[in-house]
Amino acid sequence: MNRVCVVDTALVSAFGDGLPPLWDGLLAGRTAIAPLTRFAADRYLSQVAACVPGLKAESGESLLLPLLARLLDPLGSIPGDCRVLTATTKGGIDLLERRGRGELCPIEAVLPGALPTLVARRLGLADAGLNINAACASSTLALARGAAWIAAGTAEAVLVVGIDLVSEFVFSGFSALQALSKEASRPFDAHRDGLSLGEGAAALLLMSEPRARREGRTALGTLAGWGSANDANHITAPARDGCGLVLAIEEALAKAALTAAEVAAISAHGTGTVYNDAMELTAFTRVFGDRPLPVQSLKGAIGHTLGAAGAIEAIFALECLARGVLPPTVGLVEPEEAGRGRVAATAQSIQGDYLLSTNSGFGGVNAALLLGRPSC
Repeated sequence: MNRVCVVDTALVSAFGDGLPPLWDGLLAGRTAIAPLTRFAADRYLSQVAACVPGLKAESGESLLLPLLARLLDPLGSIPGDCRVLTATTKGGIDLLERRGRGELCPIEAVLPGALPTLVARRLGLADAGLNINAACASSTLALARGAAWIAAGTAEAVLVVGIDLVSEFVFSGFSALQALSKEASRPFDAHRDGLSLGEGAAALLLMSEPRARREGRTALGTLAGWGSANDANHITAPARDGCGLVLAIEEALAKAALTAAEVAAISAHGTGTVYNDAMELTAFTRVFGDRPLPVQSLKGAIGHTLGAAGAIEAIFALECLARGVLPPTVGLVEPEEAGRGRVAATAQSIQGDYLLSTNSGFGGVNAALLLGRPSC
């Protein structure tokens, strides 16, 4: 199989544009989760979320468009034959809300399937693209699909874009599910009580090793392995024994030809809900045993960014490997028993060449990526 290189990245989070504001915020233990001002949230279980600052849309335009522009504009050159994969759970759903208030908005832009066309047109690419909509594992699975294409030789370059908004439609749904925390979420904390929603976007340009060398690209890292599985347990609740996530991790390890001992740390889904966090820690114990493997979650800092989460976390994972540091899990005060010695409210040093990134979602979906240091 061809080796899969990550040669360019971009991201936007509630801390601002680019990786540095996110990294600095994490190391300082800050959260970008704040009181909502985008819409009135007094009827809902929570009134906080992590929104991208300065995001404004033109009349009749989804907030997805200015967010997409801020994401894609800093990217370097994209090959004309690049394939396009996007990941979003609800796309321009904010337009549906505005139509409900009587505004004239293009209804076709609401559909998640419109996103690949928007990306391809903005970058002048010929590929029609494909959107992956698999709940909160969407961009993790999009990265897996892109890596599989390159590994098999059916593509030499793939651009993966994950993006989602904080919209009242989604916020009201999670509130109805009683899944929101009234305060900023506290992943893996013994007293966690729910998630906080966030928005953001991330892009990763994947290339085969020969193509990267021909173009003189410097690799930021590798996507060494990937796996997915469905636990078929419940429409929203994960299987408590972590069976689906275990299978996904084991598949990723097998594809990368790695052992569990070669994984240096884990960037976990870590939503801050009682059952998700417990399931993940159970799965990690089943795969890695009692080894005190460092575990981290971004979601206490930037909220749960839904379809963008896996892509943001993949970029974060590469930075952790480059620096040899796993930043604090923001919001953590008292780790739950199964997380003691793994999750921390302070930065942890890590050693090794590979970091595991995991995501899980509604419908029983589980996905895992193994990110590696540059070797392309």
